[in-house]
Amino acid sequence: MFAKPFRVKCNIAIKGSDRRKLKADISTAFPILSAEQISELIPNKEELNVVKIYTHKGDSVTLYVMHKNPIFFEVERKLYPTVYTLWLFPDLLPVFTTWPAVLQKLAGGADLMLPGVVVPPSGLPGVKQGDLCAITVVRNRAPVGIGTATMSTAEMLGAGMKGKGLSVFHTYTDQLWAFGDKSSPPTIAPSDPEPADSEEHSEGSEGAEEEEEEPSPSTNTAARTLQDLQTTPHCPEPEEKAGEGSEEAEEDGRTPQEQMDELLLQCFLHALKIKVKKSDLPLLTSTFLRNHMFACCPSGKQLDIKKSSYKKLSKFLQCMQQQRKLIQVKELSKGVESIVEVDWKHREIRSFSVSEGSVLEEAPEESCRDAEKPYHPPEISTLYSVSTRLLPLFRDAQLKKGAVLTAAEVRTIITNYVKSNELVDEINKNYVTINPILCDSLLDKQEYQEIEKLKWDDLFNRCLDRMQHCHQLLFPGQEPIIRKGHIEPIDITIVSRGSNKKVTLIKNLELYGLEPHSIASILQQRVQASSAVNPLPGSKDKVLVQIQGNQLVHVGRLLVDEYKIPQKHILGLDKAPKPGKKK
Repeated sequence: MFAKPFRVKCNIAIKGSDRRKLKADISTAFPILSAEQISELIPNKEELNVVKIYTHKGDSVTLYVMHKNPIFFEVERKLYPTVYTLWLFPDLLPVFTTWPAVLQKLAGGADLMLPGVVVPPSGLPGVKQGDLCAITVVRNRAPVGIGTATMSTAEMLGAGMKGKGLSVFHTYTDQLWAFGDKSSPPTIAPSDPEPADSEEHSEGSEGAEEEEEEPSPSTNTAARTLQDLQTTPHCPEPEEKAGEGSEEAEEDGRTPQEQMDELLLQCFLHALKIKVKKSDLPLLTSTFLRNHMFACCPSGKQLDIKKSSYKKLSKFLQCMQQQRKLIQVKELSKGVESIVEVDWKHREIRSFSVSEGSVLEEAPEESCRDAEKPYHPPEISTLYSVSTRLLPLFRDAQLKKGAVLTAAEVRTIITNYVKSNELVDEINKNYVTINPILCDSLLDKQEYQEIEKLKWDDLFNRCLDRMQHCHQLLFPGQEPIIRKGHIEPIDITIVSRGSNKKVTLIKNLELYGLEPHSIASILQQRVQASSAVNPLPGSKDKVLVQIQGNQLVHVGRLLVDEYKIPQKHILGLDKAPKPGKKK
């Protein structure tokens, strides 16, 4: 159900009556939970949000989110716990155990097949068709999925453990899990003895398949051969490639590709020597690039693998493994590679030295995402400047031309002027008599002979409209910044370049205290696309951030969800592609 991204319709705080109803529904659906446990799960004074979403198939689902983690989801008025809740109460539901290799297929949308179910010595749990069940993996009792039984326990055994066992709704690593804090399952020791490894090899591969035929030995041999080929692909020697045509090139006349190859190797060696520790292994290759190599990039330079001769991180790391013998990379789970071993005694690592000032000093592990001083959005308020035409109205308040006021201050000054000059209409207190100064300041020429009185609200509105508009930016711990006119929104546009290539352009970031180069670097890392910061045509002090591809969704998440910029100050988010509509 949550294998693909879903669309959020609304996100609101739950009402007190709805909170009590939710507790009652949980108590009815899961009688094993005591009142104390339910109160612990849903405290009365903690913030609880109700998030309504649409899945990629168009199903309407209600999420209950506590501390940014979804704890329950409701489909057709039936409550289901998430893995975050099941980790707190692992015995909440009957449990079916499978092999770790099956979990990735379940997260991709497959159902749990009975051949992949590990039968413990105590036997399968007693369930009926349609009962909620949790899914665990061997050697860990922490649930990693939830589904409903497609048949009773007796029918499962009667079928010889063949066919579909559970219709899976939600798993660890799916989009619903990613909606939370993305924490990993706890380690809970199983109550039954561990199964043999031979059983895992023979049964684990069928856990999420639609067909129950056992693979033949030839198929297993071919799969192993293919896996060996995938782990040792041919990789070109970067030094040889860089050496081609060196006789014709000058000493400093290296191509941009050769320079990027050298920068890539420099950041790689620096990260291994300074950043990575033995306790970090095994380390996801994507994490190694994002949190370590990018942090070691010298200031003023940008690391872009696509501009190197390797083009892909996996190809670069395989060269470091096969040719230089610096690391060992393994595919611990299907499609996910990790660095499992580093030869810190290797001559290249030991002899590598970092020149002083060549890198960002004391850069945090996620230097592009978390600066030393976290960004806080400014408080933006509208102000009004005294114009020449309205100056006579503000002389009694001893204000000069250009004085900046809030709307409330303008209202107070105008009220005092009217009362001090006894301009309030004696018959109807809601009206103000127009004197010569008010006439010259607030009325148009054609209105001089027509209007003798104005309502209070009309008086204030005319006064504000004829003042020069300004805006104030107030950053925490800084002096207010006042500029003339209305603040320009952050403008995000998508333009076409070439035949069918799209580019995302962002401008006016600096008006909100955002560093354009930092934003470009963050987006480059997240979307793995090239970025650039260029001067904005027609402007002296503004720049334009350019990201390859249509990155509206990622830019919106960064600005709205992380930097908390109000959407009313961002132009172009309404053109973002809607999730779930692609087929």
